[in-house]
Amino acid sequence: MAVRSAWKGYIKLSLVTCAVELFNATTATEKVSFRILNRATGNTVNRQYVDSETGKVVGDEDEIKGYEISKDKYLLIEEDEIEAVQIESNHTLNLDGFVQKSEIDPIYLDTPYYLAPADQVSEEAFAVIRDALAAKKMAGMARLVLYRRERPVVIEARDRGMLLTTLRFEKLVRKPNEIFGHIDKVKTDPEMIELASHIIDRKKSRFDPSKFEDKYEDALLGLVKAKKAGKKAPVSAPAPKPSNVVNLFDALKKSLDADGKTAAARNNGKSRKTKASGRKPAGGKAPSSARSQHRKSA
Repeated sequence: MAVRSAWKGYIKLSLVTCAVELFNATTATEKVSFRILNRATGNTVNRQYVDSETGKVVGDEDEIKGYEISKDKYLLIEEDEIEAVQIESNHTLNLDGFVQKSEIDPIYLDTPYYLAPADQVSEEAFAVIRDALAAKKMAGMARLVLYRRERPVVIEARDRGMLLTTLRFEKLVRKPNEIFGHIDKVKTDPEMIELASHIIDRKKSRFDPSKFEDKYEDALLGLVKAKKAGKKAPVSAPAPKPSNVVNLFDALKKSLDADGKTAAARNNGKSRKTKASGRKPAGGKAPSSARSQHRKSA
């Protein structure tokens, strides 16, 4: 099934303009979803707006948006009045500034979208803008009205298209001090930092989203399959809650030892498979164990 565009308009770099379409870069169609039913009849139910005073259902033709100007007093706004509000970013992505994408604090990044040429006529101009961004390793800044909200966006080259990411306004981002301000400054022990660093080194890997597992989703599917087969819903034992660490040094040391045993078992398994297949092991040394640490418990 063809992916529907979320927005159609133009992208503009100075006097170069072309028609583009915006597509959601992520999807939730694979997620388990439930409908709300009437327990007594098994029928699906519909949501309806109800008058807060009379309790009567309000029909579509009687619904209207209201902007609160004082307590319980609203200014009525018609749909056609909202549609009439037009600014450039309703229909045009005007690239009016350029930054290094790495300069943008990740906390400001919101939702990703793919940007593609809307037709064959637009492909050449689109490619020029895309390749210029790629050549300079820069991202373009623009504004976009999407779902009746203007949003700052950042646009960068991505494969044969571009990636557009909406940004959060500064006033919508809490300052770190609001949350972290009460945390006391702690002087950490270099020896413990070294132990923790060894654990990080042992677990170091490359980012691979294909290895992500949604265990909760799998458990929900297990529940659905069991119910469908007429079996009792599986009951999982709650995961044990971690307790507060009493001796941090001992906890770090045990973690390092446990990781070392796991790595050794994994390497032994690979060795046995290599020997069984008659192949020589690949180059590279096994990770060395951390040097012995000794410290009296406080």
